[in-house]
Amino acid sequence: MIEVRWHGRGGQGAVTAAEILAHAAINEGKYAQAFPSFGPERRGAPVVAFNRFDEKPIWSRSDVYEPDIVVVLDSTLLKNVNVLEGLKPNGTLVINSSKTPEELREKYGFKVRMAVVDAKRIALNVLKLPIVNTAMLGAFVKSVEILKLDSVIEVVKERFKGKAGEKNVDVVVQAYNETVLMG
Repeated sequence: MIEVRWHGRGGQGAVTAAEILAHAAINEGKYAQAFPSFGPERRGAPVVAFNRFDEKPIWSRSDVYEPDIVVVLDSTLLKNVNVLEGLKPNGTLVINSSKTPEELREKYGFKVRMAVVDAKRIALNVLKLPIVNTAMLGAFVKSVEILKLDSVIEVVKERFKGKAGEKNVDVVVQAYNETVLMG
């Protein structure tokens, strides 16, 4: 089983991104879960969401405490939240940042496999909004080979209709192409 923990802020779309990935996995014939961890969240407050993916039914219903992948939608969270908590030793950290993986490693001492993309810049350029969830979907797909890019794009098109769907697909693809991996 592959487990994922999403860190973001209210309004950035972490919950929606987790749901899109789960639908894409199900469309590929996998078993999947997507769920948020709710407290007194409000727009801008830290939020957490989770995914699980497997080839067989998933019976666990708890939060994810030892993720294989951690996705960070807002790099300002790195100052106050231990996003690496419980990350498996061979895990992957996917971060939205304008900094390079080397700069992030230097600043925060990360010793894990990383994938970095400037999702905010991409979202602002294409969507004209700082909502980075679909960009982080592209980074996720590029950084871990769990789902096919086409599967995620198909669900994005279903979730966001018309022009919004086209723009979000552009964001996913651009982020996929711009994600920088560092082992």
